[in-house]
Amino acid sequence: MRTVTETVIRDRLAALPGDAPRVVVAGNFATPHELVRILDAALPRCRAFSLNNQVGWPRRDGWVTETPFVGPGVRGDPLVDYLPMRLSLVPRLLRSHRPPEAVLIQTTPPRDGRVSLGIEVNLLPAAIEAVRARGGPVIAQVNARMPYTLGDALVDVDLIDLALEVEEPMPSPDPHADDPVCAAIGEQAARYACDGGTVQLGIGQIPDAAAGALTGARSLGVWSEMISDGVLGLARAGALDPDRPLRASFLFGSPELYDWVDGNPQVVMVRTEVVNDPARIAAQPAMLSINTALQVDLYDQVNASYVRSRIYSGFGGQPDFVSGALHSHGGHAVVALRSWHDKSGTSNVIPLLREPATSFQHSVIVTEHGAAEVFGRSTGDQARLLIEEAADPRARDGLREAASGHGLVD
Repeated sequence: MRTVTETVIRDRLAALPGDAPRVVVAGNFATPHELVRILDAALPRCRAFSLNNQVGWPRRDGWVTETPFVGPGVRGDPLVDYLPMRLSLVPRLLRSHRPPEAVLIQTTPPRDGRVSLGIEVNLLPAAIEAVRARGGPVIAQVNARMPYTLGDALVDVDLIDLALEVEEPMPSPDPHADDPVCAAIGEQAARYACDGGTVQLGIGQIPDAAAGALTGARSLGVWSEMISDGVLGLARAGALDPDRPLRASFLFGSPELYDWVDGNPQVVMVRTEVVNDPARIAAQPAMLSINTALQVDLYDQVNASYVRSRIYSGFGGQPDFVSGALHSHGGHAVVALRSWHDKSGTSNVIPLLREPATSFQHSVIVTEHGAAEVFGRSTGDQARLLIEEAADPRARDGLREAASGHGLVD
């Protein structure tokens, strides 16, 4: 790894082969913004492969964002090339159909010959392997404020060609007000955990509320695509099994969370194709997967990806964890959502999805009104439970009528 100036990096990127080189860029909340700025200036045309891009990501003619998970920085961008696929399969894509010409990452400074990818591992180990096999460069933005995490986050300095030192604070979520609806949903979801079981918590207020409701549990394991402050709360409450490593693929949270994971041997960062592997998820004891959704229909199909027929996010790891949790001994695949969309004044439990489904066949759908335990039920019973146990009372008469019209209930 050679520390260089912006000019050296710009010249190296400008020399990449092809009319529009593909460059994999660390995403989520570990985007190397200075390297992205240099890339933007170096190449008039580029295909930037990244996950969950945040506000400030380039949007211009010639800059195509390839992504399996659309973030707020590119929603509505006509040049987004959305790739509908399970996150567990994305590393395979980088080895086959969409190989990179370069990889841009953000890391810690070196320790004992290795840097750490810190809060974002995900598909980056696979991307580094794919680009090294093709002879392309790996370029690091080295940030002294990045927490030094272990496991697959560790990268030998010999695998990195160029480095740019940029010290900047790590992003953290904005604080949100207490929400009694989220708290009620979280309590419903947490009922399906058991002492000694394993949890996966998705992103947002509802999974955080579920974590808050789990603080009384004991000997929990964590096998999750991402973790945030909810898991830190479980650790502080004594809910986690100290003998089971906590495994995740990326992090986002408060400075306290970053301080806690820095050099913490209990936190093991794991690459996407491992942590999202449904078979490995299924091997976890009493795996409780808690994910959120935008809508669920009376056939237990969930939409977590589309709004008004436009891509909003993507599959992410939801199908991987739903499938894995259902095959875990004592496991549950829980989908948690608000029953009602206040801004539009409409139900989030609907008769039939008009958008592509993100996942289906879950254990239970929970809202602030209750839990519809749909696993093993007939289509008619599924519909009845969703109406009576999960839907907002304002929507139930209309849903009963729609269920009758679909032949689901008498």
